[in-house]
Parts: sequence; structure tokens; C-alpha cells
Amino acid sequence: MQILIDRYNPQSDSAPYTQSYHLIDDEIGEDTMLLELLQRLRIQDPTLGFRSSCQEGVCGSDGMNVNGNNCLSCITLAKPLGNRIHIRPLPGFPVIKDLIVDMQLFYDQYKNVDPYLKSDEKLSSDPEHEILQSPEEREKLDGSYECILCACCSSSCPSFWWNPDLFPGPAALLAANRFVIDSRDITTIDRLKSLDKAEKTFRCRHIQNCTAACPKGLNPSRAIQGLKHKIVKNRS
Repeated sequence: MQILIDRYNPQSDSAPYTQSYHLIDDEIGEDTMLLELLQRLRIQDPTLGFRSSCQEGVCGSDGMNVNGNNCLSCITLAKPLGNRIHIRPLPGFPVIKDLIVDMQLFYDQYKNVDPYLKSDEKLSSDPEHEILQSPEEREKLDGSYECILCACCSSSCPSFWWNPDLFPGPAALLAANRFVIDSRDITTIDRLKSLDKAEKTFRCRHIQNCTAACPKGLNPSRAIQGLKHKIVKNRS
């Protein structure tokens, strides 16, 4: 198996380059994940840089672009990728080293949508008082809170590539919608007003790249569409 990896160390390389590695096919099982191959390659070449932590598709640290698609290497089977695999860093982010990218802007955009519950201060400060939801109200949050912030969706979004300093991106807008629809939050109107800008929510063109890239099977595009409807309704 041939594995091509786009490499770049800004401290020592004048430009990015592609390095070719080879592994013996017989040593790759049907259940071998791509991350395991990368770990084998790093034994061969300790200078190879990539992130990984939980190795279970929970932490989201090992997002990368594989054969043109964003994914998590720890839950991506190697065999179906073929005998020639091309691995690149997540698009749209500055490269720190090889497959390691600087996600600070992604985190900043996520923080800017206030991704936390804003409830009545008197009630939330009282440990004896529960802020209750009906089962139906709780069910509305399914598909919104499971995001692991791997950035696979945002880094597959052309709107985020073009305006990362203005457009929050799919992950941030998914989180924004999660708190807009939460029955316990008391700042729904303020949230909708802050998102009612051409360069924010309405920059999304719904090309579905984000939904296709999400390793958790979430649908950011649908959440953003719902957010747009709520914003328009709030205007009247």
C-alpha cells in the first residue's frame, strides 16, 4: 500500500511537499483503522506530525483530509481507501506541521456564538431548583449537542474558506441553533438578532459539504436552514 502525505514544517521548509510511504498489504487487516497506519509510519519516520488522543472518535483531534474527504483517521477503515491513499491536512487552516493545523480561529468562531445555556440567574443559582424540560423539548436537541469540534465540517465549507474571520462555520452555527431551540434558554431573541447578518448565518449556501463530512452523522446544513427560518420569523 502506498500512502502519500502532504508535509510542511514552516520553520524549516520553503514550501509544502508530498512524501511517499509504503506498507505491506498483508499486515493490514479488514478492521485496521487509518490512524494505526499513521502510527506505524511514525515509527519509521519520527518526524511525521499528526494529532491523536482518544483513538475512539470522541475527542476529534485527528481530523484530516483523506483522498479528498475530511474524516477522523481513528474511525476510518484503511482497506476501503484502496492501495493508494493521499492524506492532507484539513483545508482552510494554517499548517503548524504536516497534518497538524492551527484551529484557533475555528474555536474563536465557536466561542462567539455563546455556546452555553443562559437561563434565569435566580433559578440557575439555586442548587435546589431544577430547570425542567419535557421529553418532547429534550428530544428537539438531538442531533445538535453531539458535535465533537473536530472541524471536519467547517474545513469542508467554501464559505468558511473564503471568510473564516466573518462566517462562523457549520459547527458554530449548529451550536448556535442548539441553544436557540433549548426551552431553558431565555435569550432566544438576542441570539437570533446577533446571527441576523449577511456574513453570518446567511453566508451558508447549503451545498451539504458539512453534512457529508461529519463523522458523527450530524446535519449542520439542516440546523442552519432552521436557524434561517427562525431569524426571518423573528424580524416580523
